[in-house]
Amino acid sequence: MWLRIYHKCHCILHDVFRGLVPEPHERTPVTGINILYLLFPFLPLIYMGYLARRPDTFTLRLLLLPLVVAVAVGTYFRFMWTEPHHNIYNWGQGLLAEAISAKAIDFAWRKEGMLKIDEVQPGVTKKTHAVKANGDAHTKPATSDPATSSLTWLYDALEVILSNRGFGWKFGMGIHVPREERSLKRNSFLFATFISFVGNYMIFDLLESLIKLVPDVGTPHGGTIFKAELPFFYRYTLSTAIHVATGSCILAAFQLFYDFITIFAVLLLGSSPSAWPPVLDHPWQSDSLHIFWSKRWHQILREIFFVFGGFFGKSIAGKFGLLFGTFIGSGLYHELSAYALGRGFDTIVPLFFALQAPLLLCEKVWYKYTGYRVSGLYGRLWVYFCIIILGQPLSNSWHMRGLGGGLMLPPSLSPARQFIIPSIRYSLNGTGTDILEFIVRST
Repeated sequence: MWLRIYHKCHCILHDVFRGLVPEPHERTPVTGINILYLLFPFLPLIYMGYLARRPDTFTLRLLLLPLVVAVAVGTYFRFMWTEPHHNIYNWGQGLLAEAISAKAIDFAWRKEGMLKIDEVQPGVTKKTHAVKANGDAHTKPATSDPATSSLTWLYDALEVILSNRGFGWKFGMGIHVPREERSLKRNSFLFATFISFVGNYMIFDLLESLIKLVPDVGTPHGGTIFKAELPFFYRYTLSTAIHVATGSCILAAFQLFYDFITIFAVLLLGSSPSAWPPVLDHPWQSDSLHIFWSKRWHQILREIFFVFGGFFGKSIAGKFGLLFGTFIGSGLYHELSAYALGRGFDTIVPLFFALQAPLLLCEKVWYKYTGYRVSGLYGRLWVYFCIIILGQPLSNSWHMRGLGGGLMLPPSLSPARQFIIPSIRYSLNGTGTDILEFIVRST
């Protein structure tokens, strides 16, 4: 009987899963007509964000949660970009579905709602609460500008949805804020941010264009970064170069989009420059894994990883559970989004991120028995070994599924493909050296 019940439950769960995440051949192609459906999941999320900033909405948020998650997952895993060079957009949709789901869970499970640091309930500060307690029943909670009171609900919802690092919010307490190196004078700040935007655009474009030159790796169908036909030294030199270029592309992309949003917010919305500290803190200068992951790497997805594993792990095993759960959640987030590519599930990605937890414990053990923290030159070599050497199977997994061949920048908007690479080809034309061989030897 129990076997029958188990089989029936398994069938039900499978049907529900496939109802939300169809097989690749059953997904609906994205067209000019139905592309607007991809905006629909933001509507229930905005409403959830609104409720999270209103008191006494806990039950309603819990009831709304399954709908928000189902709409996000069901939409972004149902519609598929079918052109091979657009497949990377399916990856982006997977990331978006998970991000929306994690935010909805975070908004729903906090009984008091999403509070700012000085609040006792949404919109009510400690000072206001104290005045009420002394008998002033007419004191109003803190709100936005009265001139925009009709859109206060939307402002509240978008503010909590877009606050990924949690600056000024209780969920972001203790997060590392990178030191600002730009002038906070508005014009100087905007100019420095624009220069950073241009520089990161050029770096991203050049590295992404060079990756596309690697046979198979740079195509939509993908290929391994470990070229068996190359001699040992060249094989792993090339794989290391591709891996470092991939990581640098990710860093440049984060900085690029963050610079763009910063310019938009400060220039057009009147936001204060101090509200936009750097998104990265020189990650290549890290001299311990602890410094790398907790401070110098971006913290934009920090809360999402807590939701996907960190909070659950903490409830089971305290700080150790929080550590392992957070990195397992990170691995699942990165790999489940890649599942949207329609090329299966690869355990390599979750394993790489899960491995970071015991590696961090190794640093604690080292400090306990030697009295010295991991730091300095040897600490930096340790970080490079853990990220650059041990991380290559991660990049390989992504490139095997076509990461390097995706259309990230149109060729017409690529200075590297329009000018830099053709110039290199021209200069090498008379030497008989292929550009790929030139890159390998240069690395």
